[in-house]
Amino acid sequence: MVLGGGPGGYAAAFLAADLGMDVTIVEKDPRLGGTCLLRGCIPSKALLHVGRVVAEAREMEEWGVRFGPPTVDIDAVRARKEKVIAALTGGLGQLARRRNVNVVQGQARFTASNTLEVALDAGGSETLSFDHCILASGSRPARIPAFDIGSPRVMDSTVALELADIPESLLVIGGGYIGLEMGTVYAELGSRVSVVELTDGLLPGADRDLVKPLHKRLTNLFEAIRLQTKVVRLEDRGEGIEVFFDGPEGETSQVFSRVLVAVGRRPNSDGIGLENTGVVIDSKGFVGVDAQQRTADPSILAIGDVCGEPMLAHRASHQGKVAVEALHGEPALFEPRAIPAVVFTDPEIAWAGLTEHEAAATGREVEISRYPWAASGRAHALGRTDGLTKMLVDPETDTVLGVGIVGPGAGELIAEAALAIEMGCSARDLSETIHPHPTLGETVAFSAENYFGVATEIYRPRADAASR
Repeated sequence: MVLGGGPGGYAAAFLAADLGMDVTIVEKDPRLGGTCLLRGCIPSKALLHVGRVVAEAREMEEWGVRFGPPTVDIDAVRARKEKVIAALTGGLGQLARRRNVNVVQGQARFTASNTLEVALDAGGSETLSFDHCILASGSRPARIPAFDIGSPRVMDSTVALELADIPESLLVIGGGYIGLEMGTVYAELGSRVSVVELTDGLLPGADRDLVKPLHKRLTNLFEAIRLQTKVVRLEDRGEGIEVFFDGPEGETSQVFSRVLVAVGRRPNSDGIGLENTGVVIDSKGFVGVDAQQRTADPSILAIGDVCGEPMLAHRASHQGKVAVEALHGEPALFEPRAIPAVVFTDPEIAWAGLTEHEAAATGREVEISRYPWAASGRAHALGRTDGLTKMLVDPETDTVLGVGIVGPGAGELIAEAALAIEMGCSARDLSETIHPHPTLGETVAFSAENYFGVATEIYRPRADAASR
């Protein structure tokens, strides 16, 4: 049994079927895909693509090419987004049928360690028994009770992706990746967007070297970025939402057409009857698992958002495969050296492995190489020289411990870094790997060269460069 048909759930179910197991997926949504495909990763990236094209048309003025102001048909944008989702969910349905994976639609609840009661959408209920269940119930947007004022003008990320309209003004509460991605979409489509963040910087926890170019660009795109500011309360004024702030400027208020609350996500571990099993849940709602994704209940494994951070689809998919291989008797363990993370703003931010903050917090000695894209011919050709490729290296062994990238396409470039870290590559391995020119991918190799003090396009000599 797989409870949840998201990227972790269907990856687990399909592999289990490929290995000869009898598999059933229980999913409350009529379509497979989970939050990522239906209400998250895919629709948001589709809309970010629209925003990026609008931005590129505007940026072409620097090259002497001018387009008229864009005319946005919001119904057509929404329809195209839904077409993308339909194509992918339809494909998953076909794959499930071809693998003879049984799909049951309904809301499930554990009644014991080996049984589920499913309230069927068609009516009635069905009790299903299983030898093992992989719990892949995912997560949902976190809610702040004080902001639940019963107004349709106050949205979470799910509602924001429905794109009901393009509000004249939008306040995003939360400067994390969800808020910044959705703020970017709405700003490029024509809304006046403001962001408010309680901490002293956008993307709390992300590398400051990587956030700096993004902050600078968003300062020009957004109407305002309020840092170290708390939202005290919201009041519906009919024509808009009045938001009361408490920040460096004291107590202020402003009316916005809509408000997006993007303050993180919480695991879907409640309301599904886990108290009727031996599964252990921590104070944050996460299900405890070991390296094979096994819970404290011998019959139940858990993967993805429901069992901890980082809440990433690719982490869930990998864990799903580990869980299935463990059930199949293979010595599979979830012990990655690096789980890449990407913020799909403009510019994109991506990182894998150790970060500078983590190194400082643990006292890990590292040497840092920063390669500015101002030295990249490809970046100049694109008119995007604000990027940076940053590498953390073990000074004793030259092993690559972490890589961070900010710039267009950073999410694609980080895959090479993740592979390098996973394989235990040295900086010399990367520097001596011939990269195609002119590309942004070269900056990974050039950052490694810069570590040795021999990068061609920048001058940063090292006293011990010869010995290395």
